[in-house]
Amino acid sequence: MGKITVETCEIEGLKVITPTVFGDERGYFMETYNYNDYKAAGIDMEFVQDNQSMSKKGVLRGLHFQINFPQDKLVRVTKGEVFDVAVDLRPGSKTYGKWFGVHLSEENKKQFFIPKNFAHGFLVLSDVAEFSYKCTDFYHPNDEGGLAWNDKEIGVAWPIPEGMELTISEKDQKWPGIASLKNESI
Repeated sequence: MGKITVETCEIEGLKVITPTVFGDERGYFMETYNYNDYKAAGIDMEFVQDNQSMSKKGVLRGLHFQINFPQDKLVRVTKGEVFDVAVDLRPGSKTYGKWFGVHLSEENKKQFFIPKNFAHGFLVLSDVAEFSYKCTDFYHPNDEGGLAWNDKEIGVAWPIPEGMELTISEKDQKWPGIASLKNESI
């Protein structure tokens, strides 16, 4: 291994990955994904779809999940900075409803592995952010689920700077709180 450093989080299954960056006067090189290194780190997945989005400062996306076709995700920022959040929705998990957040940026080059059955979202902190992610299942538009980004029961401490105006999609403003899932499993 040696090409990546993997930090485990207080919520089992979540992992923050820092790749080794080789730089000189020309710039830098890094592997953004190597199956063998990730497998050795306990992330033995077949990724079937790559996505990329661009968002402006103050955009908050999430908290999203797929209901019947959950996805493992490996996310990173290629431009700018975001605060990325995962919320544990695994039935029977001792950390059900708990959240974990990490700053991802083009500078720190960190990646965040989010297993199936987590809600996911992010807040853009830079003027613009390009967000890239690998998924283990295809996107199914009729299978979307979500939670309110500001659900008090979850209590995500979004690092919203004073004076920042949030931009949240109409759909993301309508998601219910986690209490709506208490008798369901995803």
